[in-house]
Amino acid sequence: MKRLVWATATAVAALSATSALAEPLKIGIIESLSGAQTSTGRLYANAVKYGVDRINAAGGFNGEPVVVTEYDNAGGAPEAADKFRKAVADGVDVIFQGASSAIAGQLTEDVRKHNIRNPGKEVIFINLGADAMELTGAKCQFYHFRYTATAPMRVNALVSAMKEAGDLGKNVYSINQNYSWGQDMQAAVAAAAGDGGYKVVGEVLHDVNKIQDFAPFVARIKAASADTVFTGNWSNDLLLLMKAAGDAGLDVTFATAFLDQPGNIANAGKTALGHYIANNYDNAATDGKFAEAFKTATGHYPIFVEGHSAFALGALQQALGTVNFNGGEIDVTKIALALENTTYETPLGPISVRKEDHQTIRPVVVSKVVEKPKYPADGTDMGFQTVKVIAGDAAIYPVQESCRMERPKQ
Repeated sequence: MKRLVWATATAVAALSATSALAEPLKIGIIESLSGAQTSTGRLYANAVKYGVDRINAAGGFNGEPVVVTEYDNAGGAPEAADKFRKAVADGVDVIFQGASSAIAGQLTEDVRKHNIRNPGKEVIFINLGADAMELTGAKCQFYHFRYTATAPMRVNALVSAMKEAGDLGKNVYSINQNYSWGQDMQAAVAAAAGDGGYKVVGEVLHDVNKIQDFAPFVARIKAASADTVFTGNWSNDLLLLMKAAGDAGLDVTFATAFLDQPGNIANAGKTALGHYIANNYDNAATDGKFAEAFKTATGHYPIFVEGHSAFALGALQQALGTVNFNGGEIDVTKIALALENTTYETPLGPISVRKEDHQTIRPVVVSKVVEKPKYPADGTDMGFQTVKVIAGDAAIYPVQESCRMERPKQ
């Protein structure tokens, strides 16, 4: 009996020693948690924490719970760079960010330089919402993964669905914010004209969130005899544009990317009815099981960026399940290799990673605003009704020639 007790005690001690030496996976959320983009940044953080809670509920990783730390970039690229250095000092293995392509451009370059200078101490950047084409083009790099759709994916989906529904006019006006995302949208609208069978009758790139009165722009849209207005505008630039259109009695259909941003439907009111959005996720396009599980965990249905961001964490969890470091040092490169070989099944269809540029091949949902939807938005009687789900293989576009990804030596 004494031998049995000693053996048991020795085994427990060994397990304790192993546990004490286990290295936890550290995740950093470098997000806009103060300033103008706080509401969006907080939704990204919510989704990451939801996903991490699921990983930890399933046993964590490498013998320890996954650790999450928030870093507030205050909506600026310089602040994001500072917070990245802090995250590296804290030993973070994976960073998440989504609000702002400008910030993502800073972070992906910071990650690239850090990984070159610190072999064996690499960091992964999982991009949840920065859509700028250059991130998987000229700035593509092995440790950056984009888990969101881009301008061509959204525009092509809108064109396909609206054309089938008979809501895509012959005269299209393109109005966008003058930075990488808006420029990508403008280019995508022009490129899709042939398939869409429309003529671009006007294009405008304007300052970001500085215009208080869009009436002059609406006058130009009206003068161009536009039927459909494509815009990648977000925040006040979308609300004020739609309000000015409504005030002027402009009879057009809007084709948007961010109409589901919290507050947009409530602020736009009945003006929003009948207008379209192409996005990564829509509760109404699913069987509702994920939406209910998310609500049970968080107290609300997934809105805006939360759904597709949670799926990125699901993909990471699936990838982590294929690697085993036996409680020892975490090899981030092996996690990245596992992630690019992961196909994650979502309620909308599979999401996989294209190895050449690490753009996700993912479904795109096209919806329009209706009254009395299954999932009302902003406490109103309006919300989104699914028009069409474009499968990932139909939504994706060719790898950009500017992407020259250097892969790690095996």
